[in-house]
Amino acid sequence: MSDKPLNGHRVLVLVTNYGVEQDELLVPVHRLREDGADVTIAAVTRDAVHTLVGDRDPGETVEPTTTLETLDPGAHQLLLIPGGTINADQLRLQPKALETIRAFAESGRPIAAICHGPWALVEADVLQDKTLTSYISVRTDVRNAGAKSWVDEAVVSDDAHGYTLITSRTPKDLDEFVGAVHKALVGS
Repeated sequence: MSDKPLNGHRVLVLVTNYGVEQDELLVPVHRLREDGADVTIAAVTRDAVHTLVGDRDPGETVEPTTTLETLDPGAHQLLLIPGGTINADQLRLQPKALETIRAFAESGRPIAAICHGPWALVEADVLQDKTLTSYISVRTDVRNAGAKSWVDEAVVSDDAHGYTLITSRTPKDLDEFVGAVHKALVGS
């Protein structure tokens, strides 16, 4: 097997079983795996993850690797949270997801979230004094959660306060988002 730039790096992706934005899950997972990363997809249940396109049209179905309740967050270097309005809204109601987010922030490991994904970060209370971006409708929630600022940029990486936070706005920003995730992994 050829040596790939992310061989030996482990990424954990948190999702619910319905409503995750297809490209915000599949594009990072495929690209990271192509570069050699071991990517674990943790869902609420072992049932298939039904993605959506644009929060309304059925997308691809993905089999999760594990469940939120049985995952080992300590075995991963980076946490990735895709969006999808339904996914993000339901994910922030999952105690194990919030516990995992806090564990990554407290241990100084990078967290990457795109689009509506930062809603889970708001609920986990890990945005204090961070600069980030998201889907525009999440902007006020981010500010109210104590973020230093919300900016309208394709990707934002903030290393302040003990951990790296990588955020992007929409699927249109996936190239920049995956590039920043890659950079965070190589640097870790």
